[in-house]
Amino acid sequence: MNPVLVVAAAVVDDLDDPQLLLAARRATPASLAGRWEFPGGKVEPGETPEEALHRELREELGVRVGLGVELLGPDDGAWVLSDQYVMRLWFAEVLEGGPEPLVEHDELRWLPAGQWLDVPWLDADVRIVEGLVDFVAGFAREDRRSMGRSA
Repeated sequence: MNPVLVVAAAVVDDLDDPQLLLAARRATPASLAGRWEFPGGKVEPGETPEEALHRELREELGVRVGLGVELLGPDDGAWVLSDQYVMRLWFAEVLEGGPEPLVEHDELRWLPAGQWLDVPWLDADVRIVEGLVDFVAGFAREDRRSMGRSA
């Protein structure tokens, strides 16, 4: 049996210079309650992954987002979460609405850069957060180098 594809967003304050990352604390099921994750969910039949992500963020957070780049994972471009689930994750920026914990979550928190790993993430999400930190740090280094060459 193939794993179920889920999609999620690393919602940041600014796609060009991410300083804040939105984390969502699970309220259900009891086995996951109190742990933090990326907002998102399952891709329904007939949806593209991107369509599913837009739908999930409307349902879970009440927002419309713009998608940035996909953070490719080490598992054929995705992130294996378990034997049952594989995830794809995109950077996203809120375009309309203010994020609220509408479904499955009881709290949202904007984590400042340098503190993205400071909440108890779901075990499967920890390496993804580490990947985000590395990606953003590499992006910032490249940006500074190119600015230095053009100055």
